[in-house]
Amino acid sequence: MTALSINLNKIALIRNSRVTAIPNIVDHAKMCVSAGADGITVHPRPDQRHIRAQDCFDLQSALDVELNIEGNPFTEPRASDQSHVGDYPGFVALVQAVGPAQVTLVPDNDQQLTSDHGFDLAKDGKRLEPVVRVLKDIGCRVSLFMDPEPSAMATAANLGADRIELYTESYARAHESGNFEKTLCAFQETAEAAFAARLGVNAGHDLNLINLPDFTIPHLDEVSIGHAFTVDALRWGIANTIPRYQQALGKNL
Repeated sequence: MTALSINLNKIALIRNSRVTAIPNIVDHAKMCVSAGADGITVHPRPDQRHIRAQDCFDLQSALDVELNIEGNPFTEPRASDQSHVGDYPGFVALVQAVGPAQVTLVPDNDQQLTSDHGFDLAKDGKRLEPVVRVLKDIGCRVSLFMDPEPSAMATAANLGADRIELYTESYARAHESGNFEKTLCAFQETAEAAFAARLGVNAGHDLNLINLPDFTIPHLDEVSIGHAFTVDALRWGIANTIPRYQQALGKNL
């Protein structure tokens, strides 16, 4: 069955709107797990606009489910400009220190409001390969954030990746229009190509309770959902929202 990993970035964004520890990230992660989440995802950016480096350590030590840390593997250390926030150690150094079960490499930067494209492996493959090796050597499962391009899956596998995470915004937009079959087909073909290359398949970005039941792609190991989950949790509460997402994945609770 497809695992549900909850992204806590938006919970952290609320906390960071003030100099406070409320809402507490670990407490909310535990509430998600108690309600049935299979894992927790965080995406600490160098500007620490939402999830901070320290949150990653706190979550890893407190949780008994998989922690997935997302980020750009090429980001360097950065001093914090806030006295109450620790420095950002650089993405690879952070992952090495925390040791999460999974790390998802994403080609984002500070100017992006959110992740908005997958890796171009023709351009970034040679830089990614040694990073993938370093992260696998410390025991992390390594996933690459990718657009739905079947031809790129063999290359991702050759770089040493264990999984790919399909960037699903194009599917979400097509679903909103009511004409998503052609777009979905591209994701299905990419998932088949990934499976053929012995890659696991994750997916995430703008998946929600409306479009998730129609996201019928084969070999789907995990979905990561944060923004829509947070909005729904404000309406129904965490304890009622997690089961709705698990049911949208086809699980009988």
